[in-house]
Amino acid sequence: MSEDTGFSLTMKQVEDFEFEVRFDGEHLPVMTLDEPQPIGHDRGPSASRLLAAAVGNCLSASLLFCLRKSRVEVAGIETRVRGEMRRNDRGRLRIGRLDVEITLDAPAADSKRITRCLDLFEDFCVVTASVRKGIDVAVTVVDGAGAVLHREPPAADEEAG
Repeated sequence: MSEDTGFSLTMKQVEDFEFEVRFDGEHLPVMTLDEPQPIGHDRGPSASRLLAAAVGNCLSASLLFCLRKSRVEVAGIETRVRGEMRRNDRGRLRIGRLDVEITLDAPAADSKRITRCLDLFEDFCVVTASVRKGIDVAVTVVDGAGAVLHREPPAADEEAG
């Protein structure tokens, strides 16, 4: 079994802070991201909401996967994520906390198998584990001709020169 170890997406500005997102699968729908008013037009979720959705979805899917592997009949899962915005010491807004509540509709008779999954599922959630530990992000800005205007962290050859 081959393991998919990468992914990509492309974003294109539509208008103001509205962006069209195309994921690397042809079958995947185009998504609109936008900032809430008054900055944007609220035509789609903001990046902060999308990150919260990714965390909630990954946790829910990880729990469901474990429960199904353990042969627990799950009638449904409902997940609610609440994000809290905070300012850092420089006054910049950051996602300071995500509270995830997963409501599980499963029979109490399977409590031992459910408990086992509850002990395991968070460790298998790629997104939540990545967010909790921090993710290295490399940023490069180029102009229309492809000249590098900004790179963080700098490339090794840029640091030496």
